[in-house]
Amino acid sequence: MTDADFICLIRPIEDKLYRLSRRYLISNEEAQDAVQEVMLKMYAHIQKVKILHNFEGYAMRMARNYCLDRLKSKQAATLRLVHRTETSDQNNLDRKLDNKDSLEWIKKLTHNLPQQQQMILQLRDVEAYEFEEIAKIMDMNPGAVRVALSRARKTLRKKLIEIHNYGIQTG
Repeated sequence: MTDADFICLIRPIEDKLYRLSRRYLISNEEAQDAVQEVMLKMYAHIQKVKILHNFEGYAMRMARNYCLDRLKSKQAATLRLVHRTETSDQNNLDRKLDNKDSLEWIKKLTHNLPQQQQMILQLRDVEAYEFEEIAKIMDMNPGAVRVALSRARKTLRKKLIEIHNYGIQTG
């Protein structure tokens, strides 16, 4: 595999690696460092990369493991999880405000979910990974991924309904 071939493989998933890393690590710099480390490790094992059937899944798993290692290290004592969600463009201003409010609440409420559920939500709903791919990345079976995703969505839905219907302040 040539350097150009490797670049052609890694470039399309670089943003996904960054978003996953950013999800684990609070700072942009830490996330960028994580992506660079994964790319370097993948390049160092370029012969192994050639025979991979799921290059993207392998890279995502490496990024996840690197981030977990960083979070466990002493240097990472001040890092925390952050969830970033983009707002969508709507024609109706009222709908925009409602959506923005809901997204802000989702961001806040997501922080109260267990880390595993946060990551599964990110991978499935933001990154659009299939359950089997998430299972490999998270080192779980696909059924457990479905259950965790369902529980996370159910929890968020319940809390959002409480907030919007009753004005309950949580999280």
